[in-house]
Formats: sequence, structure tokens, C-alpha cells
Amino acid sequence: MYSFNSKVRYSEVGEDKKLSLYGIVNYFQDCSTFQSEELNVGVGVLEAMHRVWVLSAWQIVVKRYPSLCEEIQTSTWPYQFQGFCGYRNFTMTDKNGELLAYANTLWSFLDTDTGRPARVPKEIEKVYILEEKLDMEYASRKVPMPGEGEEKEPFAVQPQHLDTNHHVNNGQYIQMAQKYMPSDFVIRQMRAEYKKSAHLGDLIYPVMSQKDGIYTIGLCDEEKHPYAVVELSGV
Repeated sequence: MYSFNSKVRYSEVGEDKKLSLYGIVNYFQDCSTFQSEELNVGVGVLEAMHRVWVLSAWQIVVKRYPSLCEEIQTSTWPYQFQGFCGYRNFTMTDKNGELLAYANTLWSFLDTDTGRPARVPKEIEKVYILEEKLDMEYASRKVPMPGEGEEKEPFAVQPQHLDTNHHVNNGQYIQMAQKYMPSDFVIRQMRAEYKKSAHLGDLIYPVMSQKDGIYTIGLCDEEKHPYAVVELSGV
């Protein structure tokens, strides 16, 4: 297990002075990046190999959003490699060790020259210590598109949406989806499935549906093929 300690920064909180869902996503994402960098299989090493890890699916459960200046610990560990896929858990705890949030993720290992999946090399696998899966209720990694959704105003991908892979960062899709939520809606679980990459200047056409307190937002291209589908629930 890899862990790092921090305090919730002012720049990471919302109007309620609590860490946002986007903030939790960034802590989790940073934690896995820190681990890979310390193991010398980070961004630069993979870039030289013409390879990259791309997130395929998130499931994040939030028990409590930590407050401004609260001390937190973020942890991660991989629990399985299978072909071109890697599976990883995350946790966030307070200073007393109480669980604040936890997650399951599926990552795909891609060849950046072809854009196609590539088998994870043994030299990459062997540097990680696989640990037991987190004891949690695992949801399907598949998030279905809204059936009879409400179409929203399309918008263009901006430079601030991009990451080092030159496409929209996974956390940005979650922020895009959140803006369609009622202002008083407290998200307790987020699921996201990433279908394909959106790049600078691409137009995103949102489609949203709501059923039994669960909001599903498809972030699609002009032909309604999704870049990502995000599900937000309050329970």
C-alpha cells in the first residue's frame, strides 16, 4: 500500500468549506501517480516506452467530505493485472483512521502510437505488490447511457480540460457532469465509464436523465456516441 498525508487546502474546498468530489478524485489520482513515480514506472518512463495508463472506469463512495484544514491520509494499492488491464483501490481516512471515501478503478494500458490496448509488461507488473481487494460493494464498471435523456447545450473542450496525455482528464468529465446537479444535491456515490478520448476543440453534447434520485449524464460527440458516462447518486 502507498499512502501520503495532507491537509485539505482552501483551494480544494467548495462554498461549504469541504473538499469537493473533484478534489477527492484528484487526491486519488495523485496518489497512484506518486506511487508509480516512486517505483520508477511513472509518466516519463512510460512515455519513453510509448505506453500510458488510461482510466476506464471509476466507482467512488463518499461517507463524509472532509473540511478545510482537516488532516487526511490517502492510500492506494493495485490488486490485479489481467492482460492489458490493471485494477486499483483507493481510500481516504481522517486523522483517527475513520474512512472518509473509497474507490475502485479499472485502468487500460495503451500503446500511444496505435491507441490500442497493449499487454502490461512483466517488468511493469513486478514492481507493484498486489494486495487484497478492498471490502466494498462493487458496482458494474458499465454505466449505461441515458435512455430518454434531456439534451443540454453543447460546449467545446478548452485547454484547462486537458492533461499530459493531451486529452480531457477523467476528473474534468466529472466536473462537467456535476454542473447539471441541483445545488443542494449531496453526492454519495459516483460511477464513471470512459469510452473514448475528447481533445482540444471537440464539441461535447451532454444528455442527462434522472430516476429515483440517480442522475446519469452522457458526455457525447455530435453523433451521440459518448466520450464518458457519469452516474451520480445521493445514497
